[in-house]
Amino acid sequence: MTEEAPNVQKAGKIGFFDSGLGGLTILKVVAKELPQYDYVYYGDTANLPLGDKTEEEIYQLTKAGVEALFKKDCLLVVIACNTASAETLRRLQDGFLKDNYPDRRILGVVIPTVEALINSDSTSTLLIATKRTVESGKYALELQNRSPRKIKLYSVPTPELVPLIESGDRAEALSKAIVTIEEEKGSNQFDTVILGCTHYTKLKDGLRAHFNSSLKILSQDEIIPNKLVNYLERHPELESHFSQGSTRTIHLTLHRPDYDNALKELLGGVII
Repeated sequence: MTEEAPNVQKAGKIGFFDSGLGGLTILKVVAKELPQYDYVYYGDTANLPLGDKTEEEIYQLTKAGVEALFKKDCLLVVIACNTASAETLRRLQDGFLKDNYPDRRILGVVIPTVEALINSDSTSTLLIATKRTVESGKYALELQNRSPRKIKLYSVPTPELVPLIESGDRAEALSKAIVTIEEEKGSNQFDTVILGCTHYTKLKDGLRAHFNSSLKILSQDEIIPNKLVNYLERHPELESHFSQGSTRTIHLTLHRPDYDNALKELLGGVII
């Protein structure tokens, strides 16, 4: 997270965008680390998952979500979705943001995760992610551009995991993730697994229990909060314009009754 901070003139909120509920795990840990700020979450659940959409569809849906958050007074939006971060973040920053909202900022989750990998002692890593995230090659590109040392990166798409996690079938999702990782270990040697989708944070404990100390699991809910803290410390002119009412507001484009329990579990009660 290295973008220049805007010269904002009014109090505002911090926004989070994702296609479903995965990004709520990121909001939860960020709000725990920085409880004083006001947060708005926009989950485009009507178009879940983004991982099976075209690049243009992902761009248009992400742009619509980000703009909705800007209209809700968010000065900073975190795209808490790897697919959207990989496919559209730079295009949004270089075009849409400069042309329409030059006083706002958009951050993603891919670069902070790559930085965490570089700062680890990994020499060979497996990325599991959505089909679009893997096909984008964004992780490999950022790793190549940023790492001063050689880290091998293997990538495998796991498109079946998001629907399972969204439906509440974490046991089946965990089982499929374990099978995928074990199959990859049969042909490639790696010491670390990147959970390259914010939904997959729900699987980290089960994966760590299964693989014990044989694999290190990088989960984005353990990466993004400190990265955001560091970003705000580097940009006090931005931080000083955030409102501090400790509110958390959730907007979903399609609501289902089973989301209520997930929202309560993640945030302990919210405004929808």
